[in-house]
Amino acid sequence: MDHITQPSTGLSVRLPPSNLQAEQALLGALLANNKAYERVSEFLAPEHFADPIHGRIFQAMSRRIESGQLADAVTLKAEFEHSGVLNEVGGTPYLAQLLTAMIGIINAGDYGKTVHDAWLRRQLIDVGETLVNRAFGSEAELDGRQQMEAAEQQLFDLATRGGSEGGFITIEKALALSIETAERAFQRSGSVSGLSTGLRDLDAKTGGLHPSDLVILAGRPGMGKTALVTKVASGAAKASLAESRKEGGGDKALQGAVAVFSLEMSSEQLATRLLAEEARVSGDRIRRGDIGPKDFDRFVQVSREMAQMPLEIDDTPAITLSALRTRCRRLKRSKGLALVIVDYLQLMRPAAGTRPESRVLEISMITQGLKALAKELAVPVIALSQLSRAVESREDKRPQLSDLRESGSIEQDADMVMFIYRDEYYLAQRAPQQMGFDSEDKFQTALEKWQQDMERVHNRAELYIAKQRHGPTGKVDLFFEGEFTRFGDLDQVHDDSR
Repeated sequence: MDHITQPSTGLSVRLPPSNLQAEQALLGALLANNKAYERVSEFLAPEHFADPIHGRIFQAMSRRIESGQLADAVTLKAEFEHSGVLNEVGGTPYLAQLLTAMIGIINAGDYGKTVHDAWLRRQLIDVGETLVNRAFGSEAELDGRQQMEAAEQQLFDLATRGGSEGGFITIEKALALSIETAERAFQRSGSVSGLSTGLRDLDAKTGGLHPSDLVILAGRPGMGKTALVTKVASGAAKASLAESRKEGGGDKALQGAVAVFSLEMSSEQLATRLLAEEARVSGDRIRRGDIGPKDFDRFVQVSREMAQMPLEIDDTPAITLSALRTRCRRLKRSKGLALVIVDYLQLMRPAAGTRPESRVLEISMITQGLKALAKELAVPVIALSQLSRAVESREDKRPQLSDLRESGSIEQDADMVMFIYRDEYYLAQRAPQQMGFDSEDKFQTALEKWQQDMERVHNRAELYIAKQRHGPTGKVDLFFEGEFTRFGDLDQVHDDSR
């Protein structure tokens, strides 16, 4: 680390890390042979240079090389003269000096990495200074915990922008991964290669929940979004537990906890829902204590079985994206992670320290962050979303992709979009009233017709897969018991034979 001494105090002051010799040697190598650019073009950018003049020269060279033109001392001199910045970049003597600074073209990649590493460390110093200034109170609106989240978000952004990893994967490796997925589905003999949702027909349509996928489940209030995602959470937790208990260790990719971030309901309310669903006892009766001895015994037995499930609930209201990411990483390290569920999207806040200009941009940041989380941790992420009121103004109230609030960003980032719809909910509100008919016969005819329609849709729900990157779209019919807010598989065979 370079030091200088302040004349007034005699104290040593540390200078930000930089390597001007490496910058000069790199630019000299590029001037001598433009092919050396291929060694650094993937990760190096003009802003990575400590000397802005070097950044200007590298930018000009990049522009010429990428457009198939020669970039040497002669052509750059002409370009800088034409744009009137030749003196700013040191004039012709400095371009000639860069050529003499070249040590070897073969070392260009190493010089580029040295320049990039110095830039990364300068960025880390900036993050550290911001962290210290915030801690001293420069941004009073952020408390200590929010400052930690903001610093973590800055580091995450730096890791995302500054990482030079990545590159091509051979088709041989990609095919091996594809065959592994197909083999898992074949061995299970149930066409499910991912994590099971606990719903037979949904698994058949999607092949289960797959790592790195962002799944959006949307619906109007009262459709049963939370009830459905609760069913999926318990189904996935059971599947994860069964996988971990298999002989031979099972599939490690499908093992771990199911993390539920419940922003709307408390952990106790969510647990009551799970109990009501599993024990088939009304949640309302559980809350009121209206439970008989037989029900209570089943209630206790089910709660003991459920206690074994790898299910983790976080009911922090208005959780930030950075806090959610931190908790998921921690859970993956400590217990493993199989699935992340967010209930629901519009109640989340973007990363601490960021101030989006609009609500649309805010939702876009959240969905992009959830997709990045799914890819980083290699787990499926299910996020619930509200639908706009446009649904209510239509005769056919079945949702469409355009009904998603801030639909552009949500639809774009999601790998799968599903809508839950129950005709029974809307039909119940349209019960005929006697005062609307001029005769008793007409009222009775309308009432009978309504009752027949209600019977047809009773305990039925429709799940529409409106978008699926890796599979078909279409409708999945589900069974819904309103008393227990419980979803299940619909017995199509017996239903059709009635």
